[in-house]
Amino acid sequence: MLRQMIFGGAVSLANIAVHALVMVIILGARKIVHARVPSQPTFRLTWIMIVVVAILMVAHLAEVALWSAAYAIVDAAAPGTDYLYFAFVNYTTLGYGDILPAERWRLLGPMTAMNGVLLFGWSTAVIFNVLWTTISTDDFRRTYH
Repeated sequence: MLRQMIFGGAVSLANIAVHALVMVIILGARKIVHARVPSQPTFRLTWIMIVVVAILMVAHLAEVALWSAAYAIVDAAAPGTDYLYFAFVNYTTLGYGDILPAERWRLLGPMTAMNGVLLFGWSTAVIFNVLWTTISTDDFRRTYH
């Protein structure tokens, strides 16, 4: 059990590092898009949100891929398993149950789910922050209030 927790913890930390790096990229991208998109507040806000959510989706795909690689390294499921699919099901807490983990690595699934829930929550907070910051720094309030 300790081996599973150490390995799963290391993969979780790697995903947290990816997410932290992406947060830095997002905050920089928000400033760039805000500065370069024409001054119409609605148009600017729309483009900023599209860019932010697209970057976050790519980040989550990379994080699922990390879990998938981790599963493959330790043979966390039966031979022939689609590890990317298995990682997606766990990361998103979808839990179809059509693929069962190997007994010796069964804690990786719940650890993946915990990691996914935390990172999705973090992403939601960032989306809200970018939305609020953009609205606050624009003439958006004067335009629509």
